[in-house]
Amino acid sequence: MMSETTPVREERWTSTDSWSFWAFGLGMLLEAYIFGMATIATGWVHMPPHLRSLLLAWAPLWLIIGIAVAGPLADYVGRKNTFYVTMALYGVGAVGIVFSYSYILILVFLAVLLFAAGGEMNTIMAASHEVMPTKHRGKTMMMEINFINLGGFLLAVVSLLSAYHAVAFQRGMIAATILVVLFVLFLARSRTPESIRWLERRGLHERARQEAEKYYGPEEYQVRQAVRQQKDQAAVPAQVSLGVRFYATTAIAFAGTAGFGLMTYVLGPSYFNHYTALILLVATGVGFFSGFLGLLADSWSRKSMLLWGYGGTFVITAIIYLTVSQWTKTIGLFWVLLVVLNLFVNISYLTEDTLKGEVWPTARRGTYTAVVRFVSIGLYIFTIYMTQNYNLHQYMLFNLVIWAIGLSGAVLWAIKGHETGRGTTIESASGE
Repeated sequence: MMSETTPVREERWTSTDSWSFWAFGLGMLLEAYIFGMATIATGWVHMPPHLRSLLLAWAPLWLIIGIAVAGPLADYVGRKNTFYVTMALYGVGAVGIVFSYSYILILVFLAVLLFAAGGEMNTIMAASHEVMPTKHRGKTMMMEINFINLGGFLLAVVSLLSAYHAVAFQRGMIAATILVVLFVLFLARSRTPESIRWLERRGLHERARQEAEKYYGPEEYQVRQAVRQQKDQAAVPAQVSLGVRFYATTAIAFAGTAGFGLMTYVLGPSYFNHYTALILLVATGVGFFSGFLGLLADSWSRKSMLLWGYGGTFVITAIIYLTVSQWTKTIGLFWVLLVVLNLFVNISYLTEDTLKGEVWPTARRGTYTAVVRFVSIGLYIFTIYMTQNYNLHQYMLFNLVIWAIGLSGAVLWAIKGHETGRGTTIESASGE
């Protein structure tokens, strides 16, 4: 008979964990792929600057609407049921994009896809912390987030390969890629459980036990329960106010979204139109390869990673601002600065996307994560319009201010927050 406090062994990585990882990772990939489509779509039909700005703002706008709906929905009906809703909408939107010959149709079907993408990512950020083994919780979350970089990279590759064909061909290629990934995603989702922790918090203990034993087996379920109890008994309860949690996570999330978005999705269409797809390719490619640093997430301090990421990004952005006149004349210097910038941006991005889903109680994790993402991405929409008439110097200075806000959140968490990395259970990380 197994002791409740001393498991006979550590948690094992099971086939169910592999399916969950791929389901979450591919969901992140589709979210990024779809979010970047608005940038590519600026070249599908002729449009004046104000309509181009609307199309660029369309992505974060419908993303946050999806977030606002899916956050509470996932807390109410469950993580897995919410995923089935978002996958159905992906299918509808992808087929619609093939037939989007006008500006209005592009807006309509992008809205459907973006609504689903917002809900998809928000639910993944809640579910992954609850489903993955404690020993691997941090690294799996960061590696899933790295699929966001892969999604943007994939979109850039598809766009470049189809750039010299008819617009209809490019739309078809982009839509076909979504449908192929969606099919694989559905197969993975059918082999993953509902969040056991969410079921327990809803009082559905018998269903939680049945779900866990079905997907993990009785022995592995008991081991995981024992690991949670042992680590939680040894942990010091976190005493961090909601105010600190909301400011820190919102500040770093806003900087991560707006800072990265303005340099990756808006800079090209606004200032370097002929480099739009290449900027996306470089930024996401650097992000993807540097994202493998996430494999160390369960060994490193989350606080330290935030400070390194946001501190480094702020310094590099300051250098970019101060050397605008140099790199606009020497394109090689621009690419070097963009590569170095995205190394630090990605450390920030991996860490903030992990933190903002793990510091909330399970019963409200979907909703509170949605609030942070709604506010931070909503503010990004305003930055698109605020900067549309800026010259390049003003644009870079504005970006520097954004990263200063993110750095303030990272510093606050380093001082007032608690450590959520280094193998901390989700119950301890969330203060439950």
